[in-house]
Amino acid sequence: MNYWLVKSEPEKYSWEKFNKDGRTHWDGVRNYTARNNLRDMREGDLVMFYHSNEGKEVVGIARVVKESYQDPTTDDAAWLAVDLAPVEPLKKPVTLAQIKAEPSLANIQIVKLGRLSVTALKKEEFDKIVEMGS
Repeated sequence: MNYWLVKSEPEKYSWEKFNKDGRTHWDGVRNYTARNNLRDMREGDLVMFYHSNEGKEVVGIARVVKESYQDPTTDDAAWLAVDLAPVEPLKKPVTLAQIKAEPSLANIQIVKLGRLSVTALKKEEFDKIVEMGS
């Protein structure tokens, strides 16, 4: 199993809206590294849902329910989407400041590559964020 983090601006697509929808396609990614991360996602992988800009916090856990396919928002076959479904909210959001302050998360991609919208996580990083949100 792999672990990931996806970012969404809550005013565009919030955790609450995601839960109401029950499933969504993660599309509109136009960065090659983020696209490659979408390509590498496998059904069943777990995904941290992060509110960017407003909040700057991990708020919940999702699961990949459909592996990569051509992004329906473009005719360019180079861009991909995946389908995600919510699993559960964190009991308390984990802020970017908390992540940056945690030594075991010093190399997490959200800190190193802050503008990247889809990032890989190591199992230990995923587990630490879950622990921090308990």
